[in-house]
Amino acid sequence: QVQLVESGGGLVQAGGSLRLSCAASGGTLSSYVMGWFRQAPGKEREFVVANRWSGGSTYLADSVKGRFTISRDNAKNTVYLQMNSLKPEDTAVYYCAAGRGIVPGTSRYEYDYWGQGTQVTVSS
Repeated sequence: QVQLVESGGGLVQAGGSLRLSCAASGGTLSSYVMGWFRQAPGKEREFVVANRWSGGSTYLADSVKGRFTISRDNAKNTVYLQMNSLKPEDTAVYYCAAGRGIVPGTSRYEYDYWGQGTQVTVSS
């Protein structure tokens, strides 16, 4: 059973940056597709970025291309989401997810394990 714990959220002004972390236990992240999703109040959970560490492409939502990047630290079994040039519309709870699929998916239903989420608030 993989357990994921996000951290790094907070309040930032528009144009600023944040780096979210997702620490895993109970499994090796390199074996999974890893994704980040977000959910704003009153909205559906939406895909942000996903990648499979054993190779293949990184998939990014159009709304974050050029601003967000996903990376990892194998030694720490941790995945990161670097968010730059933040906008007020990026405000949401951000969730880390791990999936046992082969191809990184953009649907929340393709992921098997979820963290508890971390709040990101971008002020204008």
